[in-house]
Amino acid sequence: MSFSYTALDLLALLIVMSGIILQTWVGIGFGLLAAPLLYLIDPAYVPVPALILGFSLSLLLVLNQRKLLCWRRVFPAIVARFPGCWCGAILLVTAPPYMLSILFGGVLLMAVLISLYTCKISLNPITLSIGGFFSGLIGTVTSVGGPPIALVYQSVDRVTARNELAAFFLIGTPISILFLALQGRVDMSSLVLSLKMLPGVLVGFGFARLCDNRISVSSTKPVLLIISSVSAVMILYKGMSGWWVA
Repeated sequence: MSFSYTALDLLALLIVMSGIILQTWVGIGFGLLAAPLLYLIDPAYVPVPALILGFSLSLLLVLNQRKLLCWRRVFPAIVARFPGCWCGAILLVTAPPYMLSILFGGVLLMAVLISLYTCKISLNPITLSIGGFFSGLIGTVTSVGGPPIALVYQSVDRVTARNELAAFFLIGTPISILFLALQGRVDMSSLVLSLKMLPGVLVGFGFARLCDNRISVSSTKPVLLIISSVSAVMILYKGMSGWWVA
């Protein structure tokens, strides 16, 4: 087990820190920003290490904002994540790698389009359950489970959405990891990668909390969408190339 850092490891650490900062500000963004870039560095970062790092951030957020959380409201989404994670774990072990790349890239492009052309969705137990299910399915396969559930929270103020999404991921992410472990997808190399990237979570969270009231959240959206779009196209190209070879 080696914890020495190569140049690519340091780049991955910077990517993790940037994704953590973004999600601490707006409630989602770590999976959308960091996961595709980490995947391009090394596919081993997705989904298990990315999920573990996302869980670490959710834990920090919930511990800091526990008095402001409404667990009762987010409960239907948490329950619905169970069957979604189960479906995602089955898909992950049965689909070929190139198909997962195509799915990953497609999910990212869909998330970008949703961010550009959002429609108003009511926040109620039914929409929360639907969002929770698809968040579990997509998040287990790609570690980018934020967009389906964030879409349900788009009409809620930023702080409430951030805190309740953190509560959802705090309970929901271990469900994804559990189903992946049952399918044999969690190994020592995944845990080592997670531990190596953990300093990025701590530094990113500390920086984001320090600047939370000084940064305009809206200014991060264009950068997020550009990076996500470029990453999605690159991953789709990689998947399509594998499809042609197969």
